[in-house]
Amino acid sequence: MRSFSNSRRLCSALLVGSSLGALSAPAVAQDAATQPAAEAAAPATSAPETAAPAAATAAPAPAMAGTIRTIAVVGNQRLEPETVISYMPLRVGEPYDRERLDAALRALYETELFADVVISGADTGNIVVQVRENPVINRIILEGNKRLKEDKINPEIKLAPRQIFTRSKVRADVARIIELYRRQGRFAAEVEPKIVQLDQNRVDLVFEINEGPKSKVRQINVLGNEEFSDSDLRSQMATKQSRLFRFFSSSDGYDPDRLAYDQQKLRQFYLTEGYADFRVVSAVAELTPDKRDFVITYVVEEGERYKFGDVNVESEIRDLKPEAVQRLVPFEKGDWYNAKKIEDTVTSINEAAGLYGYAFADVRPNFNRDKDARTMSVTFQIADAPRVYVERVDINGNTATRDKVVRREFRLAEGDPFNSVRVKRSRDRIQSLGFFQENLEIEQQPGSSPDRVILAVNAEERSTGELQVSAGFSSLERFLVNLSITQRNFMGKGQTLTAGVNYSSYSKSIELGFTEPYLFDRNIALGGSVYRRDYNSFNYIGNDRNETYEQITTGGQLRVGVPLTEYMSLQLRYGLNYDEVSLDEDLFFTNGVCDPLKAGRYLCDAIGNRLTSSVGYSLVYDTLNNRLRPSAGEQLSLSQDVAGLGGDVKYLRTRVSGAKYWGIGDSGFIFSTRAEGGYIHSFENDRSPGNDAVRLTDRFFLGEPQMRGFAIRGVGPRVQRFQVSLDGAGNIVRNTDDNNVVDDALGGRAYYVGHLELEIPLGSGGRELGLRPSVFVDAGAVFGLRDPITNEPFRVCVAPNGSAAPLPDGASCPAGTALGLNSFFDEDYLGDSPKPRVSVGFGVNWNSPFGPFRIDIAKALVKVDGDDTKLITFNVGTAF
Repeated sequence: MRSFSNSRRLCSALLVGSSLGALSAPAVAQDAATQPAAEAAAPATSAPETAAPAAATAAPAPAMAGTIRTIAVVGNQRLEPETVISYMPLRVGEPYDRERLDAALRALYETELFADVVISGADTGNIVVQVRENPVINRIILEGNKRLKEDKINPEIKLAPRQIFTRSKVRADVARIIELYRRQGRFAAEVEPKIVQLDQNRVDLVFEINEGPKSKVRQINVLGNEEFSDSDLRSQMATKQSRLFRFFSSSDGYDPDRLAYDQQKLRQFYLTEGYADFRVVSAVAELTPDKRDFVITYVVEEGERYKFGDVNVESEIRDLKPEAVQRLVPFEKGDWYNAKKIEDTVTSINEAAGLYGYAFADVRPNFNRDKDARTMSVTFQIADAPRVYVERVDINGNTATRDKVVRREFRLAEGDPFNSVRVKRSRDRIQSLGFFQENLEIEQQPGSSPDRVILAVNAEERSTGELQVSAGFSSLERFLVNLSITQRNFMGKGQTLTAGVNYSSYSKSIELGFTEPYLFDRNIALGGSVYRRDYNSFNYIGNDRNETYEQITTGGQLRVGVPLTEYMSLQLRYGLNYDEVSLDEDLFFTNGVCDPLKAGRYLCDAIGNRLTSSVGYSLVYDTLNNRLRPSAGEQLSLSQDVAGLGGDVKYLRTRVSGAKYWGIGDSGFIFSTRAEGGYIHSFENDRSPGNDAVRLTDRFFLGEPQMRGFAIRGVGPRVQRFQVSLDGAGNIVRNTDDNNVVDDALGGRAYYVGHLELEIPLGSGGRELGLRPSVFVDAGAVFGLRDPITNEPFRVCVAPNGSAAPLPDGASCPAGTALGLNSFFDEDYLGDSPKPRVSVGFGVNWNSPFGPFRIDIAKALVKVDGDDTKLITFNVGTAF
């Protein structure tokens, strides 16, 4: 291969001999590969290819002139002689001189078709033009590009196969490739073009790319700051210094656009602190010698700090009284000047005007600066404006979703007075559909007259169908397989259609569901589902899980929802379930009957077949700005279900839940608090000792995943069973080895659980990976169960015929009998306490290529005897 340099010496020389003069330009040197590749990548330092060759004379020559007698072209392969001659300002019969010959030479080089040109015969008038044509490109090859694929680089390369090879175009392509890498933050990238000579004057063009590391910001310096430290100012910038803990962040990469943005951030910060004269004198980004990092230096001038002077409001809109608007101003005379508060005040006044139908209210803050007193007086002037009405609603970009699905979420209709609060509410409702892009906005456009406004929704649809075929492993259900189809916008009508099959080591289910959110185009939701769920309950013996009872539920549910107000809705439902609960007879039965000594009385009481017919309602208050991923608003819910309208089970189950979300400024942090609780009351009159009227399968359970830091069903009432034996002295001894302890969770009648969680934003790199980390605190408990009858072993005297009699304490067995035990199990009832269990931890959601993934690391800070804790939990291949 040969590399070619960024500079080329083109010259014309008039060689005069005793009998022959020649006008020539030497060809490009073959040893150009010795030129540095960096020079080839910097066309700014190289002479343009199209530059006219500099005239140079080897020796003083006499002036020459004459008439062209003939013109001959030699050395041409692809071009016809007439074509070559047409590029020159020389014609047979015309006069010529030194200047015209130099101009002809320059003209041929400017075509970029020739690698070398020599003009001879100038002393006789028989002009001979000897040319060496530039080769034709056979193919273009990229080598070394890993971070940028060929489909990103090829559009930047203007040369193409079967085009004429020229060094100027190659240098331009090199510059474009390097600029592409610079836009990716790789300022150390180098591109060295090489050619491979082929037959028939063809070449392969190879761009050898050394991508280099991504250029980071090594240091940010600020000069001229006196009131605030460098670290205070750096915290305001979007650009951050490169540090190891910013592994998932892209904020430490150099970006010229971000540099300009940071200057605006600095100005905004100082303006909020009262420095109205602040300015950035200069901002310089210097690339380190190794081209790996940047050092950014800001020179600032802080100026004096100002306070607010007089604050007044002048309004020409009759519905906006100055004294009423004055109450919207969050500052007063004597406060430190804050430009952000002025912007917020303008926004608040505009929103207030929007409430009265003035969509285009003109609010202008006028300033009066007193440099001597260092005060800034502000007068908010509200210009007169007409009351505005909605002319029409335009919906653009909805290729699959029908217009009516979007329009029915609008809280304004065509012809209604404009109302900014209703516009915001319409945006939130459309966003909550989940059919369109994040941060959807409703644009307000001027209508056909000053009192008309057009509301335009520029939607970008995203996929609403989900086909999930996955297999995985979770800490909760071990091996699992999930096959589900969900369409949240079926046929573009906003309907939801679901079908799913799930299989794991401890549960199996199949379910079909359908929901029509607007029945007969009225705001009435109707939905239903049918399902079959096989669930194998389990207990723990040490760290091993063992199946206890099996519950098979077959049933369905019908749901109806109607709005009561803009933010409140009522949901009604009816469910019919047939439950079959059974135990493994080989393990828990004796003589065909459930043996309480093997299974426990609580499990024996749970077995059987029952029909549950229930009706219920939910009263929901919802102001969330996005139901899928809220960042603001609240949600409250009260639900009750009554079973007993037929069937075998009678109870009242009540649940209350609430959630509130706060977006913390513009930082991207989202803080949320969620809480729920419930109680179930049985109407069945079962007062037998040790038996709770609420059956085991209807009770509340708590643990993973509701409470992180605890195992599945790891919180609340439970029975622990220990193996017992007699020691050499005849005393009852427990075997407390974890591998021999049976742990059965019994659930409870009442429960509560609360969460405090802070979602932490990541840079664009983390967001592209779908990572959403958070820290949290969980607290809760389940309790309220009637104490079950537990097994308590005692010593007996066993006669030869097998009969046993209790042995009083301190007594000895009579002759002919042996000391023994009535039972080889001892049981403890634990965990039935309303005392809150508390855990803290952090977790990460990841939308991985294998499906949603969630991992939590949590530590239980507060627990009671019997609770099962767990440090790490994760799920992959299933929804969470």
